[in-house]
Amino acid sequence: MEQPRIRLGDDGAWWEPARAGGDVWRVTADWYSCLRADFTVELGTAEVADFVTRIRSHLVAPSRGRFSAAVTPGRDNPLTLNAEPVGDGFAFFVRLTPNGDDTACHVQFEIDPIATSELEEAFDALHTASVSQRRR
Repeated sequence: MEQPRIRLGDDGAWWEPARAGGDVWRVTADWYSCLRADFTVELGTAEVADFVTRIRSHLVAPSRGRFSAAVTPGRDNPLTLNAEPVGDGFAFFVRLTPNGDDTACHVQFEIDPIATSELEEAFDALHTASVSQRRR
């Protein structure tokens, strides 16, 4: 089975965390080949599942408003997604801090709006893959 992963965005601006093995995830993001982040981070399966659950809960009505979700609240956090409702979807503002909660070394950019149905499908697939990996 393929390792759990999700990719948000298009060819211009995108963000992708993918499990590299065990609790190691590779986080890659690119903004029109001008800004790029590519690093590894340790994330437990429970942390990933909690993050996906929090994101999914914001995608459904009536909560379909602006929201922010950090992958690992309460500890050095390499990834935060801020979502802004736009039409029938969300635009994301990605903030990556490869060195933990670092205000000097970070990458921040916007991903154009993505339809809610596509987001639900992508996060459902990540959740399913993460759960099946946990059972192995």
